[in-house]
Amino acid sequence: MQWKNHIEVNANILVGKPVIKGTRISVELILDRLADGWTMETILAAYPHLSRDDVLAAIAFAAELFKEETFAAVGKVNS
Repeated sequence: MQWKNHIEVNANILVGKPVIKGTRISVELILDRLADGWTMETILAAYPHLSRDDVLAAIAFAAELFKEETFAAVGKVNS
């Protein structure tokens, strides 16, 4: 998945959070919906201007961040 074709960061949109290009729908929002148990179909029905590839790009973007960044997740998990 080439997430770069779907995700953009613009300081003037949602204070620079990564969003689906041409929308104000953040990667964070999509991941939150998935974490809440929403299915791909539910997300696409709720946000009809999103495509399946947009949702997959959000997941791929987040996965790449975890591969490249160092996180101190122990405190989050153990709290």
